[in-house]
Amino acid sequence: MTNSVRIGKHEIGGDAPVYVIAEIGLNHNGSVELAKQLIDVAAEAGCQAVKFQKRTPEIATPEHMKQTPRETPWGTMTYLEYRYKVEFEQEEYTEISKYCDEKGLDWFASPWDEPSVDFLESMDVCAYKIASASVTDLGMLAKIKETGKPVILSTGMSTIEQIDKAVETLGKDNLVIMHATSTYPLPPEEANLRMIDTLKERYGVPTGYSGHEPGLQISLAAVALGAVTVERHITLDRTMWGSDHAASLEPGGLKHLVRDIRIIETALGDGVKKVFPGELAPLSKLRRVGA
Repeated sequence: MTNSVRIGKHEIGGDAPVYVIAEIGLNHNGSVELAKQLIDVAAEAGCQAVKFQKRTPEIATPEHMKQTPRETPWGTMTYLEYRYKVEFEQEEYTEISKYCDEKGLDWFASPWDEPSVDFLESMDVCAYKIASASVTDLGMLAKIKETGKPVILSTGMSTIEQIDKAVETLGKDNLVIMHATSTYPLPPEEANLRMIDTLKERYGVPTGYSGHEPGLQISLAAVALGAVTVERHITLDRTMWGSDHAASLEPGGLKHLVRDIRIIETALGDGVKKVFPGELAPLSKLRRVGA
């Protein structure tokens, strides 16, 4: 098994702390200032990374959706016009990259088409995140492989055979796999957290969890089951306009998530049975028969 993968300033796997990714995605609603506020939220909570999404709207938008009317804060427009409205380009990402560096956070994005890989390479991202929707885009995966950068692969809405092909295309060097179920919001009966161990055993690479559930319990259980990285969508307010806000964590929830992940990490220990210092006083008072 590949013990760990280095992304930006951090190791993932091995004995490293769980790598917590705050998924900003499109929850910036096209505003760099809102993106910066979300970066602040991630930094203050103790996350190690933030993630965005990058599209070439003309390519990434399905044909049947392009002319569909969409009600937005900027008025009624086509779905394609909306996609352009919320898409960041070089100027915005240059500002975001500098801000993340100031906050000590890694940043990267999920490309949704091959030109977006070229764009992200021009921004010198430290890694690539492959969204569950892109598992079968083997041409894009091959292009990402050619960059030589670390890759995080989400596995929602995919069969094990489709994941096999994606892993074969990407290779296992510098690969992290994320168990995910792409239901928004995720009900507990579809979480299937035992897949974390299944993926780890099948592919032998660091394995984590990308969650879309309300609350924290399932993500925390994933850590207890061995997830080495956790990704959650974040927002300033779940009632904000936009498709992903309702399935996102607000600032207080994100802080609690990171806090509790660190407690679980400490509590897991090393698996070696020993008598701890805190047990010595009860031992002397309670044990009647010595060894």
